[in-house]
Amino acid sequence: MANNVKEVNGKELEELVSSGKTVVCDFWASWCGPCRMLAPVLDGLAAEFSDRASFVKVNVDDEGAAAAKYGVMSIPDVFVFEGGAVKAHNLGYLPESAMRAFLEKNI
Repeated sequence: MANNVKEVNGKELEELVSSGKTVVCDFWASWCGPCRMLAPVLDGLAAEFSDRASFVKVNVDDEGAAAAKYGVMSIPDVFVFEGGAVKAHNLGYLPESAMRAFLEKNI
């Protein structure tokens, strides 16, 4: 499988968000079944949307402060940041067609 979604820490996420670029961030954890189901979906869509946004993921077990900053209480939680702020987020697993629709609407 390709690796189109880069794993970042909280500091790297903040640098990306503060740059003002469009960023799609998947807050996840390795023990989370729905997160593991979503990973290949996001990876494929990241390749498709690579010209419109940067795709990253943050492990909530390793980067709890970053998750807390954005109010992540459950995972997977996919955030779209634009212009340095949260534009939208989706909590839970979505199949590819629904995630594509979410991304089309928000990036």
